[in-house]
Amino acid sequence: MRTSRFAAATALLALAVAACGGASQTGKGGGDSAAFEITKDTPPAKGPVDSVTWSLYAEPQSLDYVYAFDYHPNTVLANVCEQLMRITPDLKLEPGLAGAASSPDPKRWVYTIRSGVKFHDGSTLTADDVVASMRRHLDPKVGSYWVSTYENVDKIEKTGPMEVTVHLKEPDQVFNEEMGTSAGTIASAASLAKEGYGTPDVGVNCTGPFMLDSWQKGQSINLKKFDGYWDASLAPKVNTIKNVFIPDPAARVNALLSGEVDGGYLLPSTGYPKLRTATNGTLYFGPNTTAVSMIPTNLKGTLGDVKVRKALSMAIDRDGIIKAAAGGVATPAKAPGAIGAWGIAPEAAKDYYAKLPALTRDIAGGKKLIEEAGATGKKIVIATSTLSPEIGVIANAVQSAGQAIGLQVELKAVAPEAYTALFSDPKAREGIDLVMTIWYDSTPDPLEFYGILKTGNFANYGGYSNPEYDAIVEEAAAQPDPAARAATIAKLQEIAVRDVVWIPLYEVPHNMFLNKRLTGAPTSISQLVYPWAARLGSAG
Repeated sequence: MRTSRFAAATALLALAVAACGGASQTGKGGGDSAAFEITKDTPPAKGPVDSVTWSLYAEPQSLDYVYAFDYHPNTVLANVCEQLMRITPDLKLEPGLAGAASSPDPKRWVYTIRSGVKFHDGSTLTADDVVASMRRHLDPKVGSYWVSTYENVDKIEKTGPMEVTVHLKEPDQVFNEEMGTSAGTIASAASLAKEGYGTPDVGVNCTGPFMLDSWQKGQSINLKKFDGYWDASLAPKVNTIKNVFIPDPAARVNALLSGEVDGGYLLPSTGYPKLRTATNGTLYFGPNTTAVSMIPTNLKGTLGDVKVRKALSMAIDRDGIIKAAAGGVATPAKAPGAIGAWGIAPEAAKDYYAKLPALTRDIAGGKKLIEEAGATGKKIVIATSTLSPEIGVIANAVQSAGQAIGLQVELKAVAPEAYTALFSDPKAREGIDLVMTIWYDSTPDPLEFYGILKTGNFANYGGYSNPEYDAIVEEAAAQPDPAARAATIAKLQEIAVRDVVWIPLYEVPHNMFLNKRLTGAPTSISQLVYPWAARLGSAG
């Protein structure tokens, strides 16, 4: 993620991710060097609260965990459904619904299921529920968005009354870490057999600290405290949570400022000035595993030539983008994988990152590369959307960069509700060469990101293929020692940067606004998989 100029921020994020105890760090972003502070946690809750209203930027299309691959469904499901493993607010991996996990040999993961855990309908968690939940990812008819996590799985079987064994076709260390994401979510087998699981009419049946009370289409998803929750350390202090859908960024900020809603994650940077000076709450910046990049989604077109991709990257004004799109609260990126996601080796990651070439803006050099590639006048199409202000700002900036080096750059508007489909449906990407993404990792292992650039991976949107790269991915996946694996992943990082598989732009801290009557919610991106609302409560 950065040069010496970015080093302060690199250390900032890495330390914040590794830190325990809620220590804060201060730093400066890129662009206009707006100062920001990263805080791991908010103070612990002091008492119960009857109800909380929370903002989401969109209505989830489904609450089926196999399709939970974006911020808004995961923000809801993190409190309702649980995984075999749990990723904590400081991005550590600990046992979840599996009280223990072991790997007797490189091709097996054995999970011992907790006893006495209840689903929201009162039924008891069994190994059969675990097998049924995991096998859905292998079923092509289901079409799981998490299928890549299971690409090395040979079979999943019940091997004891409360034991499940996953047999792998090849070693896969990241698999166990991904069991802390939606890929490891467990729902009752009986509920999964119902037609329409995860829809507003059918709902879900899981084990989390909150249960689905109602889903009012187009308005809200309402949760209520689950009195039968198994983990006393996360017993909810809030009785009900109303998750309201507010797509308009300005309206969402105003709802927070007026007290209409109590809090929200992933807030628009355009609202930072008002939220930072709010008298009714606090804007927090937390540890993140997120990098903002442009994804070349069509390597058979103009961007198929690495010289063109490199030229476009050279022409981009990253500081200007950070100022306009992130309110200055960001740091320019040198690699597509966020340095905050190197939790398995944060100190080594800084050294690996420092060795990457600086991404210095050089329009003349980019134009020369375009000429060498014979690409002058060739067309590329960039997706843009009103889903968030950042998308449009970045699309316009990259369009200007492309035109400055001799490319013909068109923007294609994508409806807000259709933008997510760009990452799940290849047909939605037809006719589009570049897509902006705010990409986050769910685990502290950078192989989660660099593994997706392997040939044939579901999230390898451009179809990048490099046998050398694929072999290194497999080598890293077989290394149980985190330090050794990190060193191998560093080679992947170098190749991904060299081949400009994605065009990195900047990294941002996670953000959350919380009304001053509340406290306890974690500030880190772990809120997408950790039951963040279970820690919410009264501030006074």
